[in-house]
Amino acid sequence: MSNESLLKKEFKQSDVQRVRNLVNKDFTASTKQQSGYQKVSERHKEGDIWEENGKKWTIKNGIKQNITKLDSAKKALQLPLRCPKCGGPMEHWLAKKMYKIHGFCFDPCTVEYEADLRKAGLYEQYEKRMMQGNMKAFLGDMEQWAMEFINQNDTFVTEQGEIEDWNVNDTRKKQLLENLKSYKDHLSEHIEK
Repeated sequence: MSNESLLKKEFKQSDVQRVRNLVNKDFTASTKQQSGYQKVSERHKEGDIWEENGKKWTIKNGIKQNITKLDSAKKALQLPLRCPKCGGPMEHWLAKKMYKIHGFCFDPCTVEYEADLRKAGLYEQYEKRMMQGNMKAFLGDMEQWAMEFINQNDTFVTEQGEIEDWNVNDTRKKQLLENLKSYKDHLSEHIEK
């Protein structure tokens, strides 16, 4: 083939379109029109939220992710790498606990916060409130355990086909409830003081 025949060669529209796509760095664009079935595709960008096949989706950090009902719970349990208040690393062994309580790291943020409360004379109230919160949570957990124990229904069938009843008798249930109530009253007095 001579140079003249190469120059006289006619370029097709698809060849020209392909070169345009390569120059514009659009590597997935089509160069020809097709007929028949085409899947409708939507382009989504960072932060878009859409529904597809009954599920909600979004794009985070360039990755398509499913949005679930537990996302807020996951986010609440996640510990950031850096403290949102001071920007320091969350490396201290108490950092996770203090982040759940205050929303910032233990050292230096919580230490400085408690020092400021001491200077202002409010540390005793703060400490009392923290202790009362712990006692209330313990009391709630204990009450829940006792109610589950009382309401459990334990009957078993042995290999011989006999039914064994392992339920707690009513007098024991009443005694447990009375003990729980007296202990709850005792703790409530200390919580209120």
